[in-house]
Amino acid sequence: MSYTTPIRLLNRLAGDIDPTAWAEFHRRYLDLIRGFAHRHGLQPADCDDVAQDVFVALSQSLSGFQYDPKKGKFRSYLKTLAIRAINRKLRQKYERRVQCDIEDEQNEVSCTFDGEAWEDEWRQYHIRLAMGRLTGEFNERDRMAFTQYAVLGQSAAETAEALGMSLDQVYQAKSRILKRLAERISQQVEEEG
Repeated sequence: MSYTTPIRLLNRLAGDIDPTAWAEFHRRYLDLIRGFAHRHGLQPADCDDVAQDVFVALSQSLSGFQYDPKKGKFRSYLKTLAIRAINRKLRQKYERRVQCDIEDEQNEVSCTFDGEAWEDEWRQYHIRLAMGRLTGEFNERDRMAFTQYAVLGQSAAETAEALGMSLDQVYQAKSRILKRLAERISQQVEEEG
């Protein structure tokens, strides 16, 4: 899978219809948008609807698009589109439940969006993306040691025994992968603009 920088990707999306650019954009951002929608109580099908609404809104706004970092970060714009789509979905769901009770005091739907929820989802998105990109850089045993020890919280001794490694090898695998993961994430964030 190729990883075009998001700024270049956005410029490709702004031009003529480029199915490969849209497929790459979808592949990159679907889980981020779905995860954010899920954090706000939506069911999986509704999360898919929200993602689709975000992609449609983005496609409509990209005509003649030129990225200008002085105007803000792309991730802020994506967050705004996601919040709007989630609010619309929540309003639709709420209105269906109370269509006969017009006098209801809570007829207005509003959702408070915790900025930290978006940032947490953004961090998780970058970790997933970076982990996917590291697959070819480390052997399977080191990746398994990292996952068991650093991600799942298994002890270093249990991990070493299960994988036929020394304790030192487990510690080294964790250290090397964490270092490379931090570099990748930093690079990804910089590419986002």
